[in-house]
Amino acid sequence: MKKPGKMLMEVLRHAPKKPATEMYPHVRPYVPERFRGRLDFIPGKCIGCKMCMRDCPSKAITINKIGDKKFEAVIDLDRCIYCGQCVDSCPKDALLMTTDFELAQLDRRKLKIVLKDAGNATDAKPEAEPEKPVA
Repeated sequence: MKKPGKMLMEVLRHAPKKPATEMYPHVRPYVPERFRGRLDFIPGKCIGCKMCMRDCPSKAITINKIGDKKFEAVIDLDRCIYCGQCVDSCPKDALLMTTDFELAQLDRRKLKIVLKDAGNATDAKPEAEPEKPVA
C-alpha cells in the first residue's frame, strides 16, 4: 500500500452519509405497478383454449381440464422466465402477473404450483409410493 492515508480519507468522507444498501428484510421494497412476478390464475375466466401454453417460450404453464368448463393451471416456477407472454396471449384475461417476487425455495418440488382458485396456490403433491398395510 503506497498511500495508507488515502483510504482513511475515503472512510472519513463517507462516514456521515446514509448507507447505500437497502434494508430489505425489514423494509418492504417499492414494487412498480406493472412488475412481473408470480402468475395468478382466475379459473372462472378460462375457456381452455391453451393459447398461454402455446405462447410460453419456456413451456412453464399447463392448463388441465378438471370438469365441465372448469380448468386448473399448473405452473413450473423454476422454468418460468416471467416474461408475461402467457398473460398477453390469454384472450379472456384469465392469467395475471402479481407483484410477489419472494419465490425462492430449497425444495424444487415446491416450485410447481397448481392454481385452482384466484390467488389460491397449492403445492403440487409429488407422487409417493402407496403405503403398505401394517401387520
